[in-house]
Amino acid sequence: MASRSADKIAIISVYDKTGLLDLAKGLQKNGVRMLASGGTARMIREANFPVEDVSAITKAPEMLAGRVKTLHPAVHGGILATDSEKDKEDLAQQNIQKVDYVICNLYPFKDTVAKIGVTVKEAVEEIDIGGVTLLRAAAKNHARVTILTDPNDYHGFLQELEKGDITEHNRQLYALKAFEHTADYDSAIAGFFRKQYASNGIQQLPLRYGTNPHQKPASAYTSLHDLPFKVLNGSPGYVNLLDALNAWPLVKELDTALSRAAAASFKHVSPAGAAIGVPLSDVERKVYMVDDIDGIDTSVLAQAYARARGADRMSSFGDMIALSREVDVPTAKIISREVSDGVVAPAFNAEALEILKKKKGGKYLVLQMDPDYDPPTQETRSVYGIQLSQHRNDALIKPSASFGSIITPKDGSLSESALRDLTVATIALKYTQSNSVSYALNGQLIGLGAGQQSRIHCTRLAGDKADNWWMRFHERTLGLKWKKGTKRADKSNAIDLLTSGLVPESGIEREDFEKHFEESPTPFTAAERKEWLSKLSEVACSSDAFFPFIDNVFRAARSGVKYVAAPMGSQNDHPVVETAEKLGITFVEQHLRLFHH
Repeated sequence: MASRSADKIAIISVYDKTGLLDLAKGLQKNGVRMLASGGTARMIREANFPVEDVSAITKAPEMLAGRVKTLHPAVHGGILATDSEKDKEDLAQQNIQKVDYVICNLYPFKDTVAKIGVTVKEAVEEIDIGGVTLLRAAAKNHARVTILTDPNDYHGFLQELEKGDITEHNRQLYALKAFEHTADYDSAIAGFFRKQYASNGIQQLPLRYGTNPHQKPASAYTSLHDLPFKVLNGSPGYVNLLDALNAWPLVKELDTALSRAAAASFKHVSPAGAAIGVPLSDVERKVYMVDDIDGIDTSVLAQAYARARGADRMSSFGDMIALSREVDVPTAKIISREVSDGVVAPAFNAEALEILKKKKGGKYLVLQMDPDYDPPTQETRSVYGIQLSQHRNDALIKPSASFGSIITPKDGSLSESALRDLTVATIALKYTQSNSVSYALNGQLIGLGAGQQSRIHCTRLAGDKADNWWMRFHERTLGLKWKKGTKRADKSNAIDLLTSGLVPESGIEREDFEKHFEESPTPFTAAERKEWLSKLSEVACSSDAFFPFIDNVFRAARSGVKYVAAPMGSQNDHPVVETAEKLGITFVEQHLRLFHH
């Protein structure tokens, strides 16, 4: 039995000594010469298995308090040598023997730095050099060398050894584990020193807490470059950054696609509103509560944010704002009086920044984003300890290219405003939690259904929001007589109850509603709502995946939709398109599915 592995050499250096003696017994049985270092050699020797110190081949003692044991040509030449004739000649000249098996795992650096009060000096002493080098060398040469890092693999390894040698497939799997072992180890070291040396916000940014206050610690960091944003004011939280890093690419893409300043109002990783800068009518200014903002006539950015915030004021309460261009004073003045958590933009003029810094008692979050930042094409995330990786969704939505196939009517064509609104609606979906459906008009979202399990529920939710938006333009809504001193948030809440048909009938809830008015408004009747909603038209609707049933088309039509963009691929494509044609809706095939999770 021993002759099968005659002249084979194994180098063993393990922190986790689980199964070590069983491994040594199996290696001895198969005639493998064992070389080991430090505590590993001591444990094998005390169990009366034949083992030699690594110095037997290096002819050099351990030195520098054990920090140098295996860093020697006799070790790494033996590991890295291939079966080529040139390598054989080199080994013969230096009197070095090939190493066939390396069994190595590392002290968990994470345990060291998890200790309370650990110092940099203490952490540095635990950084393994020789072990990592053994692992990397053996894994690199896995075409010939077997590298074992996981004690759970010892049994299968020994079974194969009994039969002759290790298969190429298993050498590959063992090498992969070794690379992952060193990657995890290096990641822990980098994480520790990032906290020590990069805590100035350049590569790492401490966060107040994670998704919830009890999820501490939390941080934002990059591994290969500086953070692409600067904190000009305030202190970001985890959710703030999730919103900012979804909202920023949305407005950047809108601006690029339509060549107009863009704005987004983000809440819980989906847009509450998004828009490009389109001039506001007198009625729109009143509906969006910006009729007293000086300079809004000339600020395209202020127009964009007025539309984004005004689309769904209830959902925008406490938003994270993204703006595609330098923030000016009119835009800052709108933001200054709304309840908001923060803003991200490529630049801020001096006066606008001073206005924003005064919000929330000086704690308002202001992030300056590098407009030239281009993220890596591959993105990863960790879910329940599992790493997921995918190519980033870098497909660009543009009006000239995205909407390629007009399905119905047969001779239909898209006007410039329809292309614009479909583009706004579709780009918004790209950054909205799926399933999602959006409605747009006048260069802005007017209704968004996000994160629903059923497509029809998305369509209904977005349609209901679009209906409420339009009811705000009714003369009775515009003519509401507010009591002096009524707060903007209270006005928004009361308007939402009125326009959605949810005014309380009586009791304390009705009293709370009426206390905001000089004259309490009469709720809209069903007939009044129907008559006014019938005037809503030319709305664009986009879906992040196909419409599986015609109920979606019927619901969209009730909110004035005249254009629908959606991918194809459902068994019901034909009935969906046919229904759109009967309702006078232009159905556009969108060639991209745009799920976002």
